[in-house]
Amino acid sequence: MQLGFYTFGDIDLRPGRERVSPGQRLREILERVRLAEEVGLDYAGIGEHHRPDYSISAPATVISAALAQTERIHVGSAVTVLSTEDPVRVFQQFATMDQFSGGRVELSAGRGSFIESFPLFGARLEDYDELYEEKLDLLLRLNTEHPITWSGRFRPALREAVVLPRPVDKPGLGEQLRIELATGGSPASAARAGRLGLPVNFAIIGGEGRRFADLVGYYRQARQQAGHEGPGRVTVSGPGFLADEDGAARDFLYPYFAANMAQIAAERGFAPPSRISYESQSAKHGAFFIGDPEYVAEKIVTLHGYLGHDRHILQMDYSGVPQRESLRAIELLGTRVKPLVEAELGVSSGSAE
Repeated sequence: MQLGFYTFGDIDLRPGRERVSPGQRLREILERVRLAEEVGLDYAGIGEHHRPDYSISAPATVISAALAQTERIHVGSAVTVLSTEDPVRVFQQFATMDQFSGGRVELSAGRGSFIESFPLFGARLEDYDELYEEKLDLLLRLNTEHPITWSGRFRPALREAVVLPRPVDKPGLGEQLRIELATGGSPASAARAGRLGLPVNFAIIGGEGRRFADLVGYYRQARQQAGHEGPGRVTVSGPGFLADEDGAARDFLYPYFAANMAQIAAERGFAPPSRISYESQSAKHGAFFIGDPEYVAEKIVTLHGYLGHDRHILQMDYSGVPQRESLRAIELLGTRVKPLVEAELGVSSGSAE
């Protein structure tokens, strides 16, 4: 079982709070990735948003910096909002990072949870589904075809195009990028990832994680029916936080989590979560992995019993959790949660696809 964390570089914009600059937050994120490697974690994810409450709008730049300062840990996107990107340029960026990092970069392709990038980059929301489908097709073909001939609706055609550099040659994968599909829980997306033979990332941000067992089943069945070998790699991503004491972890994170969700709720017109729902989600089968190391390790093992997933990554810095507490949470995840999970489940690197 692989463990790690992901971040969007949250900045706390609440009135009266100490304001952290985007530059400071980015430097802190790099420190977190360095610590994650030191304590034995497997993965760090760098998100993408185009809003004042997040510091990362150009994730490839931050991923590149993180890879340059580490030697072992994998670093990837969480996620690449493919609908408003040029797949050729995305492929070149990630192939370049793949080369200088020795194959440690990963690309998680998804639609994203916000739509700010659409007007920013001249994309139409009316084309939401078609943009993603076409750009995903091009990205995946770039990964396997060299040179490539391709045509579509939303960008100029390619004819015998040579797209360089090519990725590092990896055992079992060849000269291809590590690409996964990210989904919030759509059966169609799970099946698509399976048919394409790609790893899948399920964002479980509410409800009971065990309800995703059917989606994992769809994914693995689709892989098998499409003729792909093995069960594929399944990642679970979602809220979490660690402190030395169980109750202290939940008490500390709640105001940061509540501030983040209150803003999103106001924008989207739904009721913000209450402390009661927060505690419910932090219970045994809830989606939040918040507590002391023993409790979080037990929850991961319990969920693994339902999903059989290969990697679990946590978002632990809602609304700009201070650096000291962020570093401590990462330290506990690596030094105490990971050994407990490995002792229970055994060490597994998951699929390299």
